[in-house]
Amino acid sequence: MSAMLPHQIMTSRGPLPSLLWLPQRATGLVPGIVVFQEIYGLSDYVRARCADLAELGYAVLAPQLFARLDPPVAAVQEHGVEPQDALAEALELGGKLNWDLAVKDGLSAMSALGRLGPVKKKKVAVLGFCLGGGLAFNVAAAAATAGRPAAALVSYYGSTLPQLLDLAPQVECPSLHVFGTDDDYIPMEQVERIREAVTDGGAREQVRFELHAGAGHAFDNPNPLFFHEEASKAAWAQTQEFLAAELPIDGP
Repeated sequence: MSAMLPHQIMTSRGPLPSLLWLPQRATGLVPGIVVFQEIYGLSDYVRARCADLAELGYAVLAPQLFARLDPPVAAVQEHGVEPQDALAEALELGGKLNWDLAVKDGLSAMSALGRLGPVKKKKVAVLGFCLGGGLAFNVAAAAATAGRPAAALVSYYGSTLPQLLDLAPQVECPSLHVFGTDDDYIPMEQVERIREAVTDGGAREQVRFELHAGAGHAFDNPNPLFFHEEASKAAWAQTQEFLAAELPIDGP
């Protein structure tokens, strides 16, 4: 398994701690993926998915966004929290996150990963879960506006997407969105609004939109509060297929 390394992202707002995974079997330059946390922080689950991506051959960087809280909450910043122990705390922390600063930090993370020696220039994608799914979408829009677009976007049930749909025309990179049909947090009416916006009514062939029957919010999280095994396996297979097509390890 790929080792997890501490890494500092240098930004104009001061250093931001992050975690870095480099693929063990890489023999040349590889694409990079910036992973954005769920509301529980860089939990064991998110770290495991980062390791999964590194095993596929990607360099992976995950910024510790809750380190920006004032004051930062050490346990959440360093290790995340388990949902059954701290749902109220996590929701409170997520509400305190400075969204505009988080987007800027996401852009800094993309730049930092792109400058690492093992990473191919202009081959950095963004991927996020829940809170991070919406943030990845916003960062992709901001990166395109700044003239350094993301190579691809993967968004798992982005919880803030309903408030970000005006940014959809700016997200021109190949994208994959996954949702469950039984999401109590993002009901199907909103999911269909998201689909309409991000696909431009089906006109954007570079956007893939996948629904998973019977799955609720955060269905990929293995915690029993959320986990839907069938949907999790299917969505991860779709993610691997999408990344292999749009961000190939052996591509140019």
